[in-house]
Amino acid sequence: MVIPAFAVGRTQELLYLLRQLKATDAIHGHPNFPVYIDSPLAIETTEIYSRDMTEYYDEETMGLVNAGINPIKFPGLRVSVTSDQSKAINEDPSPKVIISASGMCEAGRIRHHLKHNLWRAENTILFVGYQAEGSLGRILIDGVQEVRLFGETIQVAARIASIAGISGHADRALMLEWLRGMTKKPIQVFTNHGEDTVCDEFARTITENLRIPAKAPYNGAIYDLTELSWDHTGNHVRLSALPEKTPTQRSQTVYNRLVTAGERLLSVIRRNKGGTNKDLAKFADQIIALCEKWDR
Repeated sequence: MVIPAFAVGRTQELLYLLRQLKATDAIHGHPNFPVYIDSPLAIETTEIYSRDMTEYYDEETMGLVNAGINPIKFPGLRVSVTSDQSKAINEDPSPKVIISASGMCEAGRIRHHLKHNLWRAENTILFVGYQAEGSLGRILIDGVQEVRLFGETIQVAARIASIAGISGHADRALMLEWLRGMTKKPIQVFTNHGEDTVCDEFARTITENLRIPAKAPYNGAIYDLTELSWDHTGNHVRLSALPEKTPTQRSQTVYNRLVTAGERLLSVIRRNKGGTNKDLAKFADQIIALCEKWDR
């Protein structure tokens, strides 16, 4: 089983649950299965969680600590720091769980593990977090039949599964409680970590429930922090998904990223208005050179 997971928060929550599974013998046939953490950042973060953090623990976790149990460490837990150690994981054919970053499979060691395991029908790729539109993780959940990794076409034969509810982020109620508890209320709140419709709805909720101005910025939006006003509201035109999964979907997604990058470049150009002639000339030369390279 390969689990793409963010290094901070998500990985440690998974370790907490895996320790419970092992402690209750919930996995039959492989009681001592190894669990690999293959992410240097996740390993360092896990060590921080293992220090004296009792003031952050809930009652259940404190019960484990008081009983002398480390809530996120257990027999069979192994770490992989070097690239050679990472490669060795896939050379071992025994059943195992591999937790690696990044959570949306866009970078990092997880892509190597997918290359070695996606085409094996006996394997499972388990997603435990939100997968943004256009990410490799989202494409796999949506049922793509093959992907390109490191210049190779990899068939997707492994079982693709997901578990909802495992998150290192506060939910709607907790974020509202956090804002409500501020002694000095914010002048303006921006919501930007989620789907467009969710960000819009949460911004409205903040304004209606807490009487705090809130807005979900779109690509290219410009907010003047000195004037406390919007100079540009951004591009509200939604990009339509392909009606059905086709081999060109990944190419379309990458092209959409390019368009978004172009819109961001335009907004950066606008923000540089009033800069020195030297800086603006240098900026212009760089853009012209980039255009000459790709204008084909």
